[in-house]
Amino acid sequence: MEKFNGLGMNMGNLSRLSDAKTRSISPENFDGEKGKGGMSTDGLSKLSARGLGRGWKVSPFIRIKAGETITIADIKGPGAIQHIWMTPALNHWRFAIIRFYWDGQKNPSIECPIGDFFCNPMGMYKQVSSLAVCTNPFSGLNSYWEMPFKKNCKITVENMDEDRKAVYKDKGNDGTLTLFYQIDYTLTEVTADCAYLHAQFRRTNPLPYKQDYTILDGVKGKGQYVGTYMLWGLNSDNWWGEGEIKFFMDGDKKFPTICGTGTEDYFCGSYDFENADRSQYAEFSTLYTGVSVHKPNGFYSAVQRFSMYRWHIADPIRFEKDLKVTIQALGWRNDGRYLPLQDDISSVAFWYQTLPSAKLEPLPEKDRLEIACRK
Repeated sequence: MEKFNGLGMNMGNLSRLSDAKTRSISPENFDGEKGKGGMSTDGLSKLSARGLGRGWKVSPFIRIKAGETITIADIKGPGAIQHIWMTPALNHWRFAIIRFYWDGQKNPSIECPIGDFFCNPMGMYKQVSSLAVCTNPFSGLNSYWEMPFKKNCKITVENMDEDRKAVYKDKGNDGTLTLFYQIDYTLTEVTADCAYLHAQFRRTNPLPYKQDYTILDGVKGKGQYVGTYMLWGLNSDNWWGEGEIKFFMDGDKKFPTICGTGTEDYFCGSYDFENADRSQYAEFSTLYTGVSVHKPNGFYSAVQRFSMYRWHIADPIRFEKDLKVTIQALGWRNDGRYLPLQDDISSVAFWYQTLPSAKLEPLPEKDRLEIACRK
């Protein structure tokens, strides 16, 4: 039997022994070195730990200044990330950008606001209980996507916020991001058929009239599409989810190979996500799909937004050379015809593919990332 490399973990192989080495990076062990955790004497909690001595809770977090980018992991492979936990203490989670670089590639394969990567873009906690992503009270953000790499993994976090004390002469905060994090990984052999996780963020606000929203485009290589996260802000009343998702793959032009039947159908719901007595939306969070609702409060919070995820873990969408994913935004006119909507839509596409990969679509500028929301 071939030696077990410790990847693809599930309940059925937990008993299997492996020579894989478990390591973890956090502010208490920046490099994940064996026997080097909890050694800090000059961490940001040194005053709280005074009198206790070395080995206590001295360095549980880092601070990233406004406009600064910090490397939080630089791992020599082969190996795989198996779990990431983060809690960012920042006024706006759209301004904290996480990037992953695989095997020395110049451009990131993952580039995404932290909140959107963990299905909580507005910095307002919503429970997610899925296989790939879990968000737990109050801001415990967890990723269980397996992320293999053969040579190197580099992860950075950028703080795009601004120092409002400097701009407004001591009014407001200085925009510093306080970040608690832990990256759990294994050092092990990675088979040749393992691809690399990619994730791309997009936002269009408002969506132009009669234009499909693009979730993903420009993918070149072989791989499989494994998940969609969307935050959908409504700019009109009534039901908004008649639009169909479309997967154009391997040379498809005008018409796709895969075409869904409606937005709530793609996210594995039905009939407008209504509850049993059809009086309001029903929130749910399951292993593969989920929907939560950010409701207006009748005061300054004015826009209803829907946070939705769909993981293709059991049903990956495989492509040989290229992939494009779009979704329509359709509501209803009073006369019974479809109404093309002009909503505020953002998304994160998740897929695995071979390297080298094409350069990702650039992130929107900071002002176009922001969602003004009340805490």
